[in-house]
Amino acid sequence: MLKMGLLSLFFHFLFLSISSGEISSQVGINYGQLGDNLPSPEKSVKLIQSIGGKRVTIYDANPDILNALRGTDLQVSIMVPNQHLTNISTNQKLADSWIQSNVLPFYPKVKIRYLLVGNEVISSSPKEIWYSIVPAMRKIKNALNTHRLNKIKVGTSMAMDVLESSFPPSNGTFRSDIADPIVKPMLQFLSRTKSFYFLDVYPYFPWSTDSNNINLDYALFVSRTIKYTDPVSNLTYSNLFDQMVDSVIFAMEKLGYPDVRIWIAETGWPNAGDIDQIGANIYNAATYNRNVIKKLTAKPPVGTPARPGRVLPSFIFALYNENQKPGPGTERHFGLLYPNGSNVYGIDLSGKTPDSAYEPLPKPTNNEPYKGKVWCVAARGVNASELGSALSYACSQGNKTCDPIQPGKECFKPDSLVWHASYAFSSYWSQFKKTGATCYFNGLAIPTAKDPSFGRCKFPSVTL
Repeated sequence: MLKMGLLSLFFHFLFLSISSGEISSQVGINYGQLGDNLPSPEKSVKLIQSIGGKRVTIYDANPDILNALRGTDLQVSIMVPNQHLTNISTNQKLADSWIQSNVLPFYPKVKIRYLLVGNEVISSSPKEIWYSIVPAMRKIKNALNTHRLNKIKVGTSMAMDVLESSFPPSNGTFRSDIADPIVKPMLQFLSRTKSFYFLDVYPYFPWSTDSNNINLDYALFVSRTIKYTDPVSNLTYSNLFDQMVDSVIFAMEKLGYPDVRIWIAETGWPNAGDIDQIGANIYNAATYNRNVIKKLTAKPPVGTPARPGRVLPSFIFALYNENQKPGPGTERHFGLLYPNGSNVYGIDLSGKTPDSAYEPLPKPTNNEPYKGKVWCVAARGVNASELGSALSYACSQGNKTCDPIQPGKECFKPDSLVWHASYAFSSYWSQFKKTGATCYFNGLAIPTAKDPSFGRCKFPSVTL
């Protein structure tokens, strides 16, 4: 009987190990909603399943999406939006109310497993909100415990800019302004509750800003010969992703928390962008996402050099190209799918489809920086009232930004809103790009390599 009991116990633990391993290594998708042309939640859930998704993150607790997920096998991560953190951090009743309104009506029919309290708060919100992150996490966790929802892990997502240094990876260090007051208590919370450090990792960004020194193949997981050995840890790296993840692991270690698990909350590569955004194309996006999925779903798990053999649970960003995301063009082109539901390129989140089964990819044409002049003009078909406001804004900035489009001046005619706005956008961008200005204007402007100048009217330009 004892022998049989031990044998039974062995198979029980083996089953748990295999089950938890398979669950942990499944890749999910980030389902953003910043588009005015996206499919319904019901269709979106089917599309997620059709590309092999096993988990999904949403950036709020949208009841329509949660209802569409009801009864499916998809594990779900929901989020308390940043703007609610300050109030929740000081009021347990508000935290209780949020859980009662956004979790209890759906759980357990919706497999809510993760609850993020804020999204990249350090990177995207005013400083006064930063100090609310951990108190809000505690209040939300208390509210979950009250309802015995202990399976739901609480965390918050962090971008790489929370690090003061990240190279070499062993030098990974959290910024001095947040390390002790924010990150350390957060790590203490995550360690105590056995949750995860939810990390957003985008090799595209360090590569695109330093493409002369970082090899593209190294960023895309395709190099077989390029290696980097950390001079302090002596760990050897074969891709940029691992370097970035390990820099966070070393940073956590320096604060006394070497064992907090990492969850890749977002990773991906843009499939298109503005003319001045190097390497944002379908070929690179497909190559990166297919390769990172292979890494993340490998059996046995490969982990990273600092944590070999460890599972990295993950979400790929994003489900759709979202046309209302602010910022440069890449922000609107991270999708695996177009808004009509068709694939931008073939992808399988399960990692089971070999590359040979996919259609050939279009050859990249922008892996080298664009060299030449670029202008910023009004986009087609935009709202006239919004365009007028943007024109007024551009003209109110800088030194004589809009003098040439005043009545009687060389760029006044043709006397149209689009013409005047295009001149103003180009003039503004040429003056302020060096200080961080973009050619975006809330989606009303686009960069172009075609000179819009006409007759005596010469548009200012930016030289790349």
